[in-house]
Amino acid sequence: MEPSNESPITGRGAQSATVPTRFGLATREVDGDWRDHMESLDGPPVKLRTHVTEEHPRTILSFNQSPDIFFDRSINAYRGCEHGCVYCFARPTHAFHDLSPGLDFETRLFAKPNAAELLRATLAKPKYRPRPIAMGTNTDPYQPIERRYRITRQVLEVCFDARHPVTITTKSDRVLDDLDLLTEMAERRLVAVAISVTSLDPRLSGKLEPRAASPAKRLAALAKLAEAGVPTHCSVSPVIPAITDEFMEEIVQRAAALGAGSVGWIPLRLPHEVAPLFREWLSVHFPERGDKVMSIVRSIRNGKDNDASFFTRLRPSGVWADLFRARFRLACKRAGLGKTQFELDCTRFRPPAVGGQLRLL
Repeated sequence: MEPSNESPITGRGAQSATVPTRFGLATREVDGDWRDHMESLDGPPVKLRTHVTEEHPRTILSFNQSPDIFFDRSINAYRGCEHGCVYCFARPTHAFHDLSPGLDFETRLFAKPNAAELLRATLAKPKYRPRPIAMGTNTDPYQPIERRYRITRQVLEVCFDARHPVTITTKSDRVLDDLDLLTEMAERRLVAVAISVTSLDPRLSGKLEPRAASPAKRLAALAKLAEAGVPTHCSVSPVIPAITDEFMEEIVQRAAALGAGSVGWIPLRLPHEVAPLFREWLSVHFPERGDKVMSIVRSIRNGKDNDASFFTRLRPSGVWADLFRARFRLACKRAGLGKTQFELDCTRFRPPAVGGQLRLL
């Protein structure tokens, strides 16, 4: 892999604004947008600022029928994610909106301030049947703009009022802002939190996940959640061959020592536009190691950059995959940790009051 001659874009994960081409959007006529025109002449601005657009969707609860994941419904309070994780498998979703899965994904964000109101209306429907709602499956519910919007907090308040179970996945210690609410929900078996830890090297994390919390802060958040009685899971994800896999055993050991109830690992996924973005990132930060990394990635993905098939997308194959699996299994055995076993309670569900009505009981 040839090293890049350009200076890296600091403070961001992606190194360019890739043009979405899968939907024929790159061939559209110029629409007169002066910002696009100026950037085509002068290039992107030197300092990339985050812009947030408020949107008001008609629904907030998304359902899926994927057979290889543990949840069938989810909520994403935001589109795009300022954490800027270069490997994020959700990046291609921005292409659906004629935006770049690269820098646009982490700088042009969308917030859904009416999410709690929509959720309350959905849960109040007579035919609704509860099952755990997953948060953090696409973009992080505790990314930096959550401190201003508090949409995740509002959604959790609706779930607590309705006694509806929730699972949360995050890379941010900002989850502790809601520790009071999470503790109350945990007492009723209504919540479980997964903290994702990719490496233990803050410098590496600063390149991989430039605006996410440092590894130390994530582990500290895990410890505080566990101490408060919140069921806590540590996700070693993604495992990037020859970049982050060296931290696998120590992350498992530390998570166990801090009180995590379980751990798991997820291999690197590079769907659609993520693959060229990740290759570009390697050429900037690890040019001497890029070819090796991608060779291992292809070896665990049946000779491709990515395998989108159900089950195999989360369970890679080949010698390297078997090695990672064996290492992780041994690390868990030494740490005394097993598989995820969070039993959330759906039997307490009570449809929330709507239209200004007050709950009597």
